[in-house]
Amino acid sequence: MPTPNSPTQEEITEKAPLVEYLESGCKPPENWRIGTEHEKFAYRLEDLKPLEYEGPRGIREILERMTRFGWQPVIENGNPIALTKEDYSSISLEPAGQLELSGAPLETIHQTCKEVGEHLNQVKAIASELDIGFVGLGYQPKWSIDDMPWMPKGRYKIMADYMPKKGSMGLHMMKSTCTVQVNLDFCSEQSMTQMFRIGLALQPIATALWANSPFKDGKPSGYLSYRSHIWTDTDPDRCGTLPFVFEDGFGFERYVDYILDVPMYFVYRDGKYIDVAGQSFRNFLKGKLSGLEGVYPTLSDWENHLTTAFPEVRMKRYLEMRGADGGPWGRLCALPAFWVGLLYDTQSRDAAWDLVKDWSTEEREAMRREVPRLALMTPFRNGSVGDIALDVMELAHDGLRRRARLDGVGLDETHFLNPLFRIAESGLTPAEDLLTAYERRWKGDIDPVFREYAY
Repeated sequence: MPTPNSPTQEEITEKAPLVEYLESGCKPPENWRIGTEHEKFAYRLEDLKPLEYEGPRGIREILERMTRFGWQPVIENGNPIALTKEDYSSISLEPAGQLELSGAPLETIHQTCKEVGEHLNQVKAIASELDIGFVGLGYQPKWSIDDMPWMPKGRYKIMADYMPKKGSMGLHMMKSTCTVQVNLDFCSEQSMTQMFRIGLALQPIATALWANSPFKDGKPSGYLSYRSHIWTDTDPDRCGTLPFVFEDGFGFERYVDYILDVPMYFVYRDGKYIDVAGQSFRNFLKGKLSGLEGVYPTLSDWENHLTTAFPEVRMKRYLEMRGADGGPWGRLCALPAFWVGLLYDTQSRDAAWDLVKDWSTEEREAMRREVPRLALMTPFRNGSVGDIALDVMELAHDGLRRRARLDGVGLDETHFLNPLFRIAESGLTPAEDLLTAYERRWKGDIDPVFREYAY
């Protein structure tokens, strides 16, 4: 989650500037970039317990030591809560200390994969000094949410107080999940709409291919992506598959209307978060927030509010693909390859739209509901999600081949898809590999996952 900047823009009293803000994301295709984000769990090697914020081996110590690599700290109430660089990359904290890299906007997957590798080398160097480890999984496999610490970020306290009022699993989402996502550009309202629709329709395919969270409280949960299941009962006001995106006339303004109806969490003023949970941004535009009467929003407030909606695809001034579990290095690089191949090449994008355009709302919802449990084995029409995955993988491969972005030894970006082809062709997800290890060589003990699957 981004760290808010102090609001400096003029006050806003109508919807038009909010629409214009989203429209300002439009870029010609030659200026499209790729932003890759991923989260990971940190733990002590001797007992596998999550790290507190304070202490000689805590999250704060990690952030402070990371500054040796050129990162600049972001301070909130005297605490470093994020790190930034001039290339617009950042390292931030999720609620229970999950460490997130939000990568710089880069031109190729070669570059974004190099960035991921450099980041992991940095955190591993710190880990070796502090006798800690990092692991990439979609859900914390051993510890309950009561065992997970809270990080000292003001917005998280507000969210933690509000979420249990709206769903049963909001705190699980905050404290025990990790994801990998990619952020992509668009050139027009038309291209945004097509990309958004494809992204929503195919997000369950990504969830299935990246399914990597079969455990809860040290044993199998009954789901292959428990992380994805959690989102089905986090908060119906701000999560889901957004059926209105597929309706005629969808565009920037319709998405603004949706976000205006997402209840607020907070207003950020003078370095402090003010709790306005459940109130309406529409009333904010009128200066009628309870407790903040006469105060109007700025674009910084709008930027912050956009981050408090959690649909399967989210729009800011770019589109975020949000359906994948966290995982090992190779699959972190594979996610941007998957979506760039599908959406940054016109032929592949049109073919992907042809594939999904006649899927009904009911079919999309059924797939979204069942994939967390069944992954590639989820039935769909006369086949399965696994069948769709193979077709979609071919489209992504073709798109990357036509992009023809070569690295220093002449390889294009298609090889980043290799881990996915192995999954799709075998029909076995990473979660099923984990379950096999748990049942066989680990003999029902979850602890080896922290050793065998560590970065």
